[in-house]
Amino acid sequence: MTVKDTTKHPCFNKEKAGDCGRVHLPVAPKCNIQCNYCNRKYDCVNESRPGVTSGVLKPFQAAEYMDQVLEKEPRITVAGIAGPGDPFANPKETLETMRLLNEKHPHLLFCLSSNGMGILPYLDEIAELGVSHVTITISAVDPKIGAQIYSWVKDGNVVYRGEQGAKILLERQLAAIKGLKERGLVVKVNSIVIPGINDEHIVEVAKVCSELGADIQNMIPLKPTSDTPFSHLPEPGRETVVPLRKEAGEFINQMTHCKRCRADAVGLLGDDKSASLCGTLQACSKLKPLEVNTPRPNVAVATREGMLVNQHLGEAKSFQIWTEADTGGYRLVEERPAPNAGCGPKRWYELAELLSDCRAVLCAAIGETPRLALEENGIQSHVVDGFINDALRYIFEGGDMNAIKVRRTGIGGGCAGGGGGCG
Repeated sequence: MTVKDTTKHPCFNKEKAGDCGRVHLPVAPKCNIQCNYCNRKYDCVNESRPGVTSGVLKPFQAAEYMDQVLEKEPRITVAGIAGPGDPFANPKETLETMRLLNEKHPHLLFCLSSNGMGILPYLDEIAELGVSHVTITISAVDPKIGAQIYSWVKDGNVVYRGEQGAKILLERQLAAIKGLKERGLVVKVNSIVIPGINDEHIVEVAKVCSELGADIQNMIPLKPTSDTPFSHLPEPGRETVVPLRKEAGEFINQMTHCKRCRADAVGLLGDDKSASLCGTLQACSKLKPLEVNTPRPNVAVATREGMLVNQHLGEAKSFQIWTEADTGGYRLVEERPAPNAGCGPKRWYELAELLSDCRAVLCAAIGETPRLALEENGIQSHVVDGFINDALRYIFEGGDMNAIKVRRTGIGGGCAGGGGGCG
């Protein structure tokens, strides 16, 4: 296991801000709350604020972008995900990105910045992936005040408003701090200072979070943004923020060098390269799934009896491996046992490795999590209905796969492939 110097995070250690850089990977476009100061519609390379990015990356694109960033800015010590939405409104993309970075760049520090609403189910996983620093944005510890800050919060498919929504969010946030500290992670609390809303309450936020074990607080002055409910409020100046930091500093260490980073921030805090690397990010956002250099002569098939493509990927206990026959047509190479069920996303990366010599997988249905895992490893998945030989002909000889796409309804309807091991 790589030993990491956790002091090399420029946001958590001011002394390293001039030597160590960070990159934010914008792989999380969706958000599960709506703050009254946030507008993610606009992007300007000269504007630095959370929620702004010049492009959104898929996990494999983020891994390639990371490679290129490190070539151009070797002082980067931290890779983080901070939006442009929330990492845990996009858990699949977030965790897959962390997994890829952990494999390719284990020496880097990994951090996440979240509102805390959806993080709790993933605490063990992010710790296992080597995430060392997490920021939770908490601007109120009183639901009455929180109700003025958040327009709504979304829990699954249910939207809550007012004090009820603020109360649910606060419970998740405080539980997140406690859970993260129990797992040994460094926790920062971001608190937006909003004049007339929470400026007289922000010290109480510091006190409560400190009692739960948070390591540092970052008071961020409100940046009024067009087309938001708080656009008319003034931006707090030093005369407001400095005394608040001093008072809150009695309870918790204060960050005083925040740059209100974009969701695609890159470089040193005092020498941001977001504008100069904007083209690199946008080019990476257009990349197609990476192809491996080794030949992929085979196709995997999920089948019950060996004649039809008729099995859900997650239900398959084995896969038939087919290839082109020297004499024409196709031949069955072997049957390979599938990885054990119930291992979460890990199962699908094991499957991708098992099928590394296959260019495609044919199945009757597939969930989003396994589809992404296979795609990241250069294996296309095709949901088809019919005879194996017909499907193989389209794969090996070309043609419109839509001709044999599944037309039936209800296949796989009970499983979204959310990582529970079912597909």
